[in-house]
Amino acid sequence: MPSKPKGGLRPRPRVGKPQGALPFISPAPFSQLPFPPTRRPSVLQEPVLVLNATFEPINVTAVRRALMLVLKGVAQTEEHNHAEVHSATSAVRVPSVIRLLSYRHIPQQTRALSRKNILLRDRNICQFCGKHFPSSELTLDHVMPRSRGGHSSWENLVACCYDCNNRKGNRTPEEAGLQLVRRPRPFTLHTSRQLMRLIGRQDEKWRKYLFY
Repeated sequence: MPSKPKGGLRPRPRVGKPQGALPFISPAPFSQLPFPPTRRPSVLQEPVLVLNATFEPINVTAVRRALMLVLKGVAQTEEHNHAEVHSATSAVRVPSVIRLLSYRHIPQQTRALSRKNILLRDRNICQFCGKHFPSSELTLDHVMPRSRGGHSSWENLVACCYDCNNRKGNRTPEEAGLQLVRRPRPFTLHTSRQLMRLIGRQDEKWRKYLFY
């Protein structure tokens, strides 16, 4: 039977740090980006402007996804951020603007109708009280209740906080004494460009690609 160490304490096991390349970088959906942030996000969640091979702005993604595209050779960094991402053996400058190396055709059509795209269109703002919330504190509300013939469509779905959702209940906004911040519309390419410009106000490096 092994003898106990002095003092009756067992030594702590030594855990080695993993060596090698950068940590695994998984894609981060556009919908997780804050509009505007309620708290400072991690560096890997900060927004990055994505340009087509022709320098046309086509999307906004997170640093996590942007780094994956650069490391895979799909894109190259055009502008850098103020920060760095460190691994056990190296450091990589965080991109602010990346450009795809091959041209991608972007169809001129609206985005798919989904919860994340509704929240993105409404910028995570409750369309009844006008307050900004994290995605986890928002739900979708049918302006015209489904029980009264309302459809699940761009024109009838809005981002809504839980308090306003409970207050509205199975009624129209007028019946509940509520008023919409703005009329709900489909998410178009024009809407996407407006959001890019809104986010671009926080980073001067974006301006020469968006404001022309």
